[in-house]
Amino acid sequence: MEDKKLCIFNWSGGKDSTLALHYMMQDSSIEIKYLVTTVTEKFNRVSMHGVREALLITQAASIGIPLYQIRLPEMPDMETYDDVMKQHLIHFKQEGITHSVFGDIFLEDLRTYREQQLNEVGLKAIFPLWGQDTTKLITEFLKLNYKTIIVCAQQNLQSICGEIINPKLISELPSDIDPCGENGEFHTFAYEGPIFAKKIDFELGEKVFRTYNNPLANNSEDTEKMGEEQLGFWFADLI
Repeated sequence: MEDKKLCIFNWSGGKDSTLALHYMMQDSSIEIKYLVTTVTEKFNRVSMHGVREALLITQAASIGIPLYQIRLPEMPDMETYDDVMKQHLIHFKQEGITHSVFGDIFLEDLRTYREQQLNEVGLKAIFPLWGQDTTKLITEFLKLNYKTIIVCAQQNLQSICGEIINPKLISELPSDIDPCGENGEFHTFAYEGPIFAKKIDFELGEKVFRTYNNPLANNSEDTEKMGEEQLGFWFADLI
C-alpha cells in the first residue's frame, strides 16, 4: 500500500480553500497535518481577507485540523515575504511533510511562483481545483450546502461586500468579474457546510474602505494597471 502524502493545506478561510479541502479530505492518499494561514501581525487578521484571528481559530476548530499561523508584517515586500515563507517551509520539510495544497484555479504565474518556492526546499504542490470552470465550481460549492460571505471586494464591487453568496448574486455579477473572484475581485469567509462540525457564528459589523500601494503600478509590462498607483478594497468586518 502506498504511503499517504503528508501535506500542509494553504488555508485562506474562503470558498475555494473550503472546496479544495473538501476534495482532499475525501482522498485516502492524503493526510492534512496543518491548515496554514498568513496573519497580519499588527491587526491579527487573515492577510488580504481581513477576517479576525478569533474567527479563523473557530473555523479551524470546527474543521478539526490544527491551525498553523504564519505571522507577517503589514504589506511586506516580496523579499521579506519570501524569506519568512521559506523558513516555515523548511520547518515543514523537517517535520516530514512532502506536499503543499492550494486552492488556486487558473492563475499560471501564481502557480509557477508557488511551485518555485516549494522546489527550493524539496516540497511538491497539489492544486485540486486547477483548470476547472469557475462557474461550475461555485455552483458545486453551493449545491454541497456550503455557505460563505464576501468579506473583501474591489472598490467597484462595494454592493456585494458583506453579502452571502447565492446563485442570484453570482448570476448578477458583471461579465468581467470571475464567479469565484479568482482574479482578486473578492474574497470570502466560509462558515457552514460538510467539512465543518458546526456552523461558525458571527455578526456583520461595519464596512470600511482601504487603499493599498499597487505593486504593478510601475510595471511597464502591465499596461492596463500601470497607471493605478493605489488599489482600493471594501472590507466587511465579521465579529
